[in-house]
Amino acid sequence: MPDSIPPFREALRFWLKLGFISFGGPTGQIAIMHAELVERKKWIDERRFLHALNYCMLLPGPEATQLAIYCGWLLHRARGGIAAGVLFVLPSVLLLWLLSWIYVTCGQLPWIAAAFYGLKPAVTAIVAAAVTRLGRRALRRPASWVVAGAAFGAILFLRLPFPAIVGAAALAGGIGGRFFKPDADEALPVDPPVAAAPVQSWWSRALRVSGIGLALWWVPVLVAGCWQGWDGTLAREGIFFSKAAMITFGGAYAALPYAGQQAVDHFGWLTAPQMLDGLGLAETTPGPLIMVMQFIGFLGGWHQPGALSPLMAATLGALITTWTTFVPCFLWIFLGAPHIEQLRGHARLDGTLAAVTASVVGVVLSLAVWFGLHVFFPGDRGVDWFALTIAFVAFVGMQRFKLNVILVILGCGLMGWAKSWLS
Repeated sequence: MPDSIPPFREALRFWLKLGFISFGGPTGQIAIMHAELVERKKWIDERRFLHALNYCMLLPGPEATQLAIYCGWLLHRARGGIAAGVLFVLPSVLLLWLLSWIYVTCGQLPWIAAAFYGLKPAVTAIVAAAVTRLGRRALRRPASWVVAGAAFGAILFLRLPFPAIVGAAALAGGIGGRFFKPDADEALPVDPPVAAAPVQSWWSRALRVSGIGLALWWVPVLVAGCWQGWDGTLAREGIFFSKAAMITFGGAYAALPYAGQQAVDHFGWLTAPQMLDGLGLAETTPGPLIMVMQFIGFLGGWHQPGALSPLMAATLGALITTWTTFVPCFLWIFLGAPHIEQLRGHARLDGTLAAVTASVVGVVLSLAVWFGLHVFFPGDRGVDWFALTIAFVAFVGMQRFKLNVILVILGCGLMGWAKSWLS
């Protein structure tokens, strides 16, 4: 449990700030949350953060968003979870809407790549620092090193899907829990403010939370279907992205291939080059990488507006896509988090989650390597020494001098913009 629970107003400021600085996709965002919540502010202890991360990794949908909701719930229960999830996503919703409108009206946006040139090596350094921190704390037993190494090789070289890797790690941890569970002095403490809080009967609470969550989730889809018909673009987008929210385990990296294929080949909402442009926009803006779904919804409405104006249809398409992508995240967390917290200290569950943590370290390392290869060796131009230097300076600054992540992001972004402008 944190040393002191922050006032709700202070937490609100933090979640809003996080929404503006959360670059780098899920790995970078998890790294930023760990650095801020665990190391800097000490609002959440290390093992509870990892416990929450493990649970979020097993859920469908964007794991970084779900982790933010879980952490907000730990601090201030339902209102904290709602505030954390909404503010984590809201800045990227507004910014990506603006960039999508500029994209469809002005064409390509090469200035974005120039403006964010320095952010990619900064994110690489953030992810590398995250691997170092997580590995130092999570890989304390030989079995954990084996699982991490196997996960690294499985995703980087064998191209196995992320859910299969996490599932295999969970199975190994459940079977051989004694090889993964924490030592006695590392055991999770039972913190009365959360773990021992009275919880109503499982069924009554589950029914209430599910009823509210499902109503909020599906009412906009039903309104769109009754208004424009079930063959209209808005209803089809609502249904499709609701389905994607339930079946795409592994976060954005697992969801994008499925969503892109269906959106391009089946629905015709956008073209393959436009899908790649949308991914580039999502990668160079703060917020979850899965925000590319909003770009798909925007272009779907723009290209198939029906009786509406293209801008109105695109805006509503972006909104219903974002709504059906993220509302399920709140449902999964509010439904499961209280029970996951009560099960902390359960030997078999601890072994399972510890193995999942080890696999996550391997997966994050593979993503850091993959990202570094693309940042430091772009195309056939050899080594990008400028990017390599920025990443090295940022990594040393965070590891040795404990530089704030915000300063690292702003500084690297400014250096990248200056280099592009002077070239």
